[in-house]
Amino acid sequence: MESEKKSSSISNFGAWGMNVVSSVGIIMANKQLMSNNGYAFTFATTLTGFHFAVTALVGLVSNATGYSASKHVPLWELIWFSAVANISITGMNLSLMLNSVGFYQISKLSMIPVVCVMEWILHSKHYSREVKVSVMVVVIGVGVCTVTDVNVNFKGFVCACVAVVSSSLQQISIGSLQKKYSIGSFELLSKTAPIQALSLIILGPFVDYYLSGKLITNFKMSSGAIVFILLSCTLAVFCNVSQYLCIGRFSAVSFQVLGHMKTLCVLTLGWLLFDSELTFKNIMGMVLAVVGMVIYSWAVELEKQPNAKTLPHSKNSLTEEEIRLLKEGVENSPLKDIELGQAKV
Repeated sequence: MESEKKSSSISNFGAWGMNVVSSVGIIMANKQLMSNNGYAFTFATTLTGFHFAVTALVGLVSNATGYSASKHVPLWELIWFSAVANISITGMNLSLMLNSVGFYQISKLSMIPVVCVMEWILHSKHYSREVKVSVMVVVIGVGVCTVTDVNVNFKGFVCACVAVVSSSLQQISIGSLQKKYSIGSFELLSKTAPIQALSLIILGPFVDYYLSGKLITNFKMSSGAIVFILLSCTLAVFCNVSQYLCIGRFSAVSFQVLGHMKTLCVLTLGWLLFDSELTFKNIMGMVLAVVGMVIYSWAVELEKQPNAKTLPHSKNSLTEEEIRLLKEGVENSPLKDIELGQAKV
């Protein structure tokens, strides 16, 4: 029992670690790929299509080699989920373009309370006071270290609302679909990735043209840009798989808290690698956010304890009365031939 619990803890830590490392890595790779000081590949939506195309290819190879098994999920649910996910991606890109960076960060911070409300509406899920307080501490901490100027307009506000609702719904749906169809995280991802890849590669160039005013066909591809695109796609496979793993193992709210840990890592690495400014306000916000994450972990464990006490204890051995009844049942019943299913005399 203890070994199983330890193994589960290691697996959970591995999923969290993979998501943090791959997410931070992909942000750093994309920063070099998309920035004017890098390769100026500003086609974010199309690049996401490439990410899902590589993920779909990995899923196809995995199924073909027997590493993963394909389970049935209705096509309409896959299409619906992919549509919500693509709206989330497009909405986030539009929100970043139309709003200030400060309001974009606020909209991302609002996802935790939105997820909580949606899980309460859809799944009647309730959260303890300790979890609510810890989430607020995390949100305030990340807000202090990331939010600067806040400018908003009507179009940007609508795009931000669509992005937040669709992103929250997508993350809740990942866990719901895994439980509903008893399907693993990688198996679900391998089913949704081809649909997302096809739709984003077709529609992505038009969205990117609206966002940047540039056509991807006019981009002059270099060997360096190709290397970073391949690196971004490789990291995206780990990022996508670990996202599904984390939400399947934990919850959409826990995944959002994890997301803010990645924000802190990005700020720190930006200061170390790209000479980004790190002020006292940033540091205090980061410390507050980390404290909130520690409180959140404690609050989640605290929530589990009452649930564990209410569950009936599983019996490790039979009682003497059960053994006696079992013996009487075997002695008094005719033995059957297992292969023929006939009673022996």
